[in-house]
Amino acid sequence: MKRVGAHVSTSGGVENAPLNARAIGAKAFALFTKNQRQWKAKPYTTDNIEKFKKNCEDAEFLPEHILPHDSYLINLGHPEKEGLEKSRDSFLDEMQRCEKLGLVMLNFHPGSHLKKISEDACLKRIAESINIALDKTRGVSAVIENTAGQGTNMGFRFEHLASIIENVEDKKRVGVCLDTCHTFTAGYDLRTRKTFKATMDEFDRVVGFKYLSAMHLNDSKPDLGARVDRHQSIGKGKLGVEPFRFIMNDKRFDEIPMVLETIDETIWPEEIKLLYSLEK
Repeated sequence: MKRVGAHVSTSGGVENAPLNARAIGAKAFALFTKNQRQWKAKPYTTDNIEKFKKNCEDAEFLPEHILPHDSYLINLGHPEKEGLEKSRDSFLDEMQRCEKLGLVMLNFHPGSHLKKISEDACLKRIAESINIALDKTRGVSAVIENTAGQGTNMGFRFEHLASIIENVEDKKRVGVCLDTCHTFTAGYDLRTRKTFKATMDEFDRVVGFKYLSAMHLNDSKPDLGARVDRHQSIGKGKLGVEPFRFIMNDKRFDEIPMVLETIDETIWPEEIKLLYSLEK
């Protein structure tokens, strides 16, 4: 079964996320475990945690269909000691928040070298950051999101993802989230059956489908290879509808959270219906 949903609000408390997801007809969802634009946040209360778990159970969301996302401030490949330590502390806090909620994944952008260290050194630093967090937590996997390659961001090449995974000690607790917009603007074409197959074959060869843990389903405002991260509603961007038809009819994408981060949340229920309508 395909598990399509969206990145929903936690306004009023993390326990509201599963209710918001159910309201739009989602079969999976993403959420921020805390304010994504701030370093610090109040810890969850026992009430938050119990209500979150109860609301997930009532709405029939299993932990493996929920994709928490970490703060945008975190840079696990930061070239400077202070920024790196701050990022690592915050990432560990996010992993521990997932633990408390009974969740099994944390999705994150790998990091940036800021033109101060080499790409290879940055990738090794990201893997080291993951190892530190995994060593101090249990049951939560680190899910690396591929990027568009904007600025000095790493993770836009499949080889970057493979390099990070290679240096993660516990391979059972690392995975990948493929974002369709990021994949496309990083230079991997998805628009025709032939190019979609070629891209997925390359992903399988370089990284391996066994590491695919989640998807972000977004159309793209920029064109192929633009290295710019700007999402668009499904079928209204440069990708069009066809790549999503390929995804919805490919068993390799069964039972993983596939999350909309498209720009108009008012039409998420319609987009979810559209995606399911593409199944044959």
